[in-house]
Amino acid sequence: MNFKTSKLLGAAALASLLIALPALGQDAEVAEEVVETLSEGVSADVVFILNSFLMIFGGVLVMWMAAGFAMLEAGLVRTKNVSMQLLKNISLFAIAAIFYYLIGYNLMYPLGNWTIGSDDTGGYLGAFGIGILEAVGITADDADDFGYAATSSDFFFQVMFCATTASIVSGTLAERIKILPFLIFTVVLTALIYPIQASWKWGGGFLDAMGFLDFAGSTVVHSVGGWAALAGAILLGARIGKYNPDGTVNAMPGSSMPLATLGTFILWMGWFGFNGASQLAMGSVGDVADVGRIMANTNAGAAGGAVAALILTAIIYKKVDLTFVLNGALAGLVSVTAEPLTPGLGTASLIGAVGGVIVVFAVPLLDRLKIDDVVGAIPVHLLAGIWGTIAVIFTNADANLGVQLLSIVVVGIFTFVASFVVWLILKATMGLRPSEDDEALGLDKAEVGVEAYPEFR
Repeated sequence: MNFKTSKLLGAAALASLLIALPALGQDAEVAEEVVETLSEGVSADVVFILNSFLMIFGGVLVMWMAAGFAMLEAGLVRTKNVSMQLLKNISLFAIAAIFYYLIGYNLMYPLGNWTIGSDDTGGYLGAFGIGILEAVGITADDADDFGYAATSSDFFFQVMFCATTASIVSGTLAERIKILPFLIFTVVLTALIYPIQASWKWGGGFLDAMGFLDFAGSTVVHSVGGWAALAGAILLGARIGKYNPDGTVNAMPGSSMPLATLGTFILWMGWFGFNGASQLAMGSVGDVADVGRIMANTNAGAAGGAVAALILTAIIYKKVDLTFVLNGALAGLVSVTAEPLTPGLGTASLIGAVGGVIVVFAVPLLDRLKIDDVVGAIPVHLLAGIWGTIAVIFTNADANLGVQLLSIVVVGIFTFVASFVVWLILKATMGLRPSEDDEALGLDKAEVGVEAYPEFR
């Protein structure tokens, strides 16, 4: 290829980038934008490729978050339950992938055509059917039928969000739930509960029509996982020996702070895909700049949450608590997820800092209520998710406080009630908890049969 040809191709690529329309986060309207072609004959292929690539790359980063959840939970549970947490995390990820394909994807986006808000669906429920990808080796002409990006890239990206929701539940209920009822609940959560409520916003449903804003899922993903976890924790009860009759709390230190810290850094890294790729487009100068802005704000939110938790625990407890700082960073990430585009770096840091403060005060509050949340997922994902969804009004002029609050309530009631019913049925039919002897022995030996640290037993 000579220099002149290279320059022409480069100019054509640049021209095609400049004609793409901007994306609107995870919203369904993105798919309705038509990619134009210049009169000079420059195609929109590059736009389609870059948009698809962003979701593929983002999906890989979000998938890496599954490792983060596994390591975080492995570090925060006791040695005798580490293998159980690892088993739950890899199993729930596989289950989410299968059942989102079989049922969930089309409940969010019926038949992959993004018409959830059309007259034939009413904006409340999608269609039942398996996910269908584009044909092998489509051409540029075929791409026009798939809108702004490949269906396969969209499915790959979205299934990772579905799995993330299930991962949130795993940590809260650690150390005292049997594997089978947990996995059955995961099937219902990933096939029905998560996709139905997600369709109300990201599928163009009635909440989206009202003007609800949730860019990457502070409510749609994180609060949903938190509500499901809360319902399970209430019915499941606390670990044996966690709370004394006089109201005092017995600390149950985790097995490995290095693992918990590694898990937090993995989640922090994966969040750049979680939020950044939720732009859903990289086919213009503006889109690429926005992706970079989103990633910078995401990082700022995490930093704000970590520093706030660090300072606050030093003041309250006279020593810095590492677990609070880890969860403070995660709460900062959750807080900025609902709107990572419009804040500046300072505002994003402050939004994240409030998330860190929430964690420091919410963890002891749950203990006073005798709600045993092993890894702190309810403060991090549910409460910080609510805060982040409200905080959208401070930086996005299109946000309405009433609509944001109503959407939080609607999603919360639906998720909590549906989850509570499923947990209640499982408790009545097969039981949720292992025997006291098995819980004391540890679920690695009682249910998994493979100990994580056999040399220390």
